[in-house]
Amino acid sequence: MQLTDEEIATMTPAERRDLILRLAPHPAGMPTRQTIDRLRKWRTALMLVCAAALIPWTVYLAITLPSHYVARNWVATWVGFDILLLAMLILTALAGWKRKQFVFPTAFATGVLLLCDAWFDVMTSHRGGDLTQALLSALLVELPLAFVLIAGPLRLLRYVAIRHGMIHQDSHLWRMPIPIPDLYPDHKVPFRVDPHD
Repeated sequence: MQLTDEEIATMTPAERRDLILRLAPHPAGMPTRQTIDRLRKWRTALMLVCAAALIPWTVYLAITLPSHYVARNWVATWVGFDILLLAMLILTALAGWKRKQFVFPTAFATGVLLLCDAWFDVMTSHRGGDLTQALLSALLVELPLAFVLIAGPLRLLRYVAIRHGMIHQDSHLWRMPIPIPDLYPDHKVPFRVDPHD
């Protein structure tokens, strides 16, 4: 049986999602549900432990760090950071140009690097010309570009999720579940998230 474009257009999002899942082959080499659950729990626990450890460390640094410090390898630090930023910008441009999904992590990481760059430029600048230049660079270049690099791929990811029936068009991206095919072998995957949940 072959479906026409008109028949597909009349299908509900749930029916389209079911059709996609029936046509898509089960990915070979997928980890088991138990493995996925175990990794998710361990990684979540690791992030929570790191966050808990970072709180007292941040307080300790706020109390003990000197307000003035002469840094070693100052030039190598900033040049190395800029080389990393340059590499990420190029990877993001290539992934975007070739329409590869690799653009999601590279764009997001590049945006975060630009936020870090703006923060450290402003915070380490001396009053006067250096600080003015750092503020202008942050406000006119780094922060707007970071916004584009972070928000753009997130909007694209949301569009892809809507297009594949994973979320309702009124839902927010953070409500989108991670699809794990082997959890629902009968293809009744509750991907679609109600926008009012």
